Amino acid sequence: QVSLVESGGGLVQAGGSLRLSCAASGRALRYYDMGWFRRAPGKEREFVAVIRWNGGDTYYTDSVRGRFTISRDNVKNTMYLQMNSLKPEDTAVYYCAAGDVVSGTTAREYDSWGQGTQVTVSS
Repeated sequence: QVSLVESGGGLVQAGGSLRLSCAASGRALRYYDMGWFRRAPGKEREFVAVIRWNGGDTYYTDSVRGRFTISRDNVKNTMYLQMNSLKPEDTAVYYCAAGDVVSGTTAREYDSWGQGTQVTVSS
């Protein structure tokens, strides 16, 4: 089992940038596909992005493609989400997750979750 801790959230104005980090402990991150999800106030948790265990394949939900970039450093045991051109609708708690996934776009595919980090984008 791997333990995950997110960081890097905060308050930013629309058009600004943030970089989220997901640090892993326990089992090495290189054994897992990794994903980012988010939950906005009053909404269901939704998929944001996924990256394969070797970093060779990524996929994004349509609303963030071209603005967000998922990456990982298996030596540092950390995954990242660079978020640019942020919009108020990106406001949510962001969660990282680890697992051996098929598509990686559904929460049930993941075994381990972090506690989340709040991102708030003001207009």
